[in-house]
Amino acid sequence: MRNVSPPWQALDIVSDRLDPETLATASCVSKSWSISFSADHLWQPICSATFPSLTNLRSAAVSYRKLYSLGRAAEKRRRQKPTKPHLSMHDLLFAFDIQKGRDTVATIIAPGRDLEPDRNGMFQFDIVVGGDNLVGFEEVDDLRITWNVVLGGFEGVFRMMDCSGKGSFVLGLEGWFSKELPSPGCCCGAAASGMVADLRLGMRGEEGKVVVERMSVGVMSIVSWRYVCVDDGLRYLQHFLLPCNTLL
Repeated sequence: MRNVSPPWQALDIVSDRLDPETLATASCVSKSWSISFSADHLWQPICSATFPSLTNLRSAAVSYRKLYSLGRAAEKRRRQKPTKPHLSMHDLLFAFDIQKGRDTVATIIAPGRDLEPDRNGMFQFDIVVGGDNLVGFEEVDDLRITWNVVLGGFEGVFRMMDCSGKGSFVLGLEGWFSKELPSPGCCCGAAASGMVADLRLGMRGEEGKVVVERMSVGVMSIVSWRYVCVDDGLRYLQHFLLPCNTLL
């Protein structure tokens, strides 16, 4: 018995009762089905209900079926879990220079393997400054901090911060330094990243001098003003420390 395509009227009756996924599948059966199941009068109410903002921006050159496809693709990308970072804290060294005027008064090296994130797994670390690294000076109103992240073996270096403190420091409290981070160059050029490098110095007085006894460093989101998680911090750093072809 010869196969006969259903009449157009039958396709129109059926199409009104199909969900978007079935409509899209049916439109791939044949050329005539594609014309029938891709019609704007079928997809316009679906787009209006699912992606109203895209529907309002639509131009006549874009079909409603195409618009729905774009919206679904964007929705899936947003829900997709990010990949695991290609770096770990064991691969990194944190290097800090504390300067007073033009003189470097101390250099502090903190291996990533020795740093523990905060209890919520955020990219925020406390560093105890002691022994040979203990820093002391007489005045604190012109301090400058440089923070570099170094990939093991000096295969890469990224400068997180190079700035002076904000305002005057008070003993027993924290000196605060912050710097907005650039967007990964392989993605958005020189635009902002929406993240800030944050560093705080814990200080006390000792024998007429100011002593730095601890540091707290991390990366914060400008949107929430909370520290980002460790994996997000590592994903950010890998754009600057690893060749782009290793991130594919």
